[in-house]
Amino acid sequence: MVDIQTLSIAIASASVVAGIVYYALQLRLQTKTRKTDAFWRVYQSFNSKEFIEAQFKVWNLDFKDYNDFLEKYGSPFAESSVATAIGIVCNLYEGAGELLYRGLVDQESVSDIPSRMVVRKVKPIVEGARIQYNFPLLYDRFEYLCNEMKKRDEMRKREQKLQQRGVNSG
Repeated sequence: MVDIQTLSIAIASASVVAGIVYYALQLRLQTKTRKTDAFWRVYQSFNSKEFIEAQFKVWNLDFKDYNDFLEKYGSPFAESSVATAIGIVCNLYEGAGELLYRGLVDQESVSDIPSRMVVRKVKPIVEGARIQYNFPLLYDRFEYLCNEMKKRDEMRKREQKLQQRGVNSG
């Protein structure tokens, strides 16, 4: 027969285990909630009128390379509407990249955000400004976000090829 002391030890142990499990579940829920909140804030920013207008301005820039950009639009750090648009776009992508880098949002949530058209437009500007202003880390988290997007795209392509091979051979 089980005595009261053994029973109370078993109940206390079970209570501790239940408390740990409950705390772990709460921690997971809280982490998921934080990530969802961070994603939602980024998503709202990408849908703001200010960002959309800035993105259109960046899309419509017409230049061949960084020197051509400087001739036509001036410094990317000037007080101009073009520089402001570039700053709005790059800073928002930089923030999304920082959230991804720190693990505050998952890759699936933000990796579709960067528009390839915007990336193609700002890449020569950013690379040129890094050299001109001796600022090698300028928008490095934006670059990180783009690199992660490329990795994910390559992985998806490989998966699609494997699926196609499986369908074609089956």
